Amino acid sequence: MIIIMKSHVADSEIAAVEKKLQAMGMGANVSRGIERTVIGAIGDERKMDKEALEALPGVENVVRVMKPYKIVSRESHAEDSIIDVRGIKIGGKTIQIIAGPCSVETQPQMDSAAQSVAAAGCRLMRGGAFKPRSSPYTFQGVGVEGLDMFQKAASKHKLPIVTELMDVRMLDTFLEHKVDVIQIGTRNMQNFDLLKEVGRIQTPVILKRGMSATISEWLMAAEYIAAGGNHNIIFCERGVRSFETYYRNMLDVTAIPVLKRETHLPVIIDPSHAGGKAWMVPALSRAAIAAGADGLLIEMHPTPAEAWCDADQALTPQELMTLMGELRGIAQVIGRDLG
Repeated sequence: MIIIMKSHVADSEIAAVEKKLQAMGMGANVSRGIERTVIGAIGDERKMDKEALEALPGVENVVRVMKPYKIVSRESHAEDSIIDVRGIKIGGKTIQIIAGPCSVETQPQMDSAAQSVAAAGCRLMRGGAFKPRSSPYTFQGVGVEGLDMFQKAASKHKLPIVTELMDVRMLDTFLEHKVDVIQIGTRNMQNFDLLKEVGRIQTPVILKRGMSATISEWLMAAEYIAAGGNHNIIFCERGVRSFETYYRNMLDVTAIPVLKRETHLPVIIDPSHAGGKAWMVPALSRAAIAAGADGLLIEMHPTPAEAWCDADQALTPQELMTLMGELRGIAQVIGRDLG
């Protein structure tokens, strides 16, 4: 970290900064220039209180040299990390498509959905037993019973399951039901107590971007999980809130190469929640794969018109099958393959 002092700074002000750094367990290297004095902090930046330094007399600016997110940064791990989900690799050369309904509804619905997911060539299945909804009067999910239905349907086709955890008190229940991948939704991206708890286990976590979160905030949220010991993290861009109302969210395709530069962890895209309409999903999916995404999280329902939530954005089984064929072609062009 570098502390830039104001012009004509007093020796006593420089000494105060050195003393503060020592109290933080840091060393100090003072460089006096013609117009500015710069103090280089020596030691672990994680021990430093940036705001406390900025408040000292004579300090003009404090600049971090290292990334505040240590574990998830590319600096800490140069090679791409691959997350293993029951032998299925997320990251690396192979692109994984995770498909399934927005919510678990009934056993026949989940049985049909699992069959269609497997038939399309997808190797993981998604579905929500607990649903965070904007209105308290809309369908909130079938709860624990939904986890049972989900596992029963997916196990017939050996599909690992991905489902959203909303309440830290339900974590042990998720573990008991052998949830393969825990999803942290956009509304909980900065639920730090929840992030800490999924950090203490080793179950892979899909961390969705907050609806108005910066990439730095998103990376720091992942750092909470990694700091607890769980490094099995997958970033999921699902669109951010903007002024536009034509579509549900604005898919930030730029986030893919940025994250690939900043972190070693896999990056997937949720085109369904970005567009909010089924007809947009294929185009957004193709763009995401071409931009370098490691996978997609796609909503598919056996009969979208009968879906209990988000019916407009769910693909039919045939549409998913068609899309998978298109994505295989794009993957091949960029030197990758579809799992």
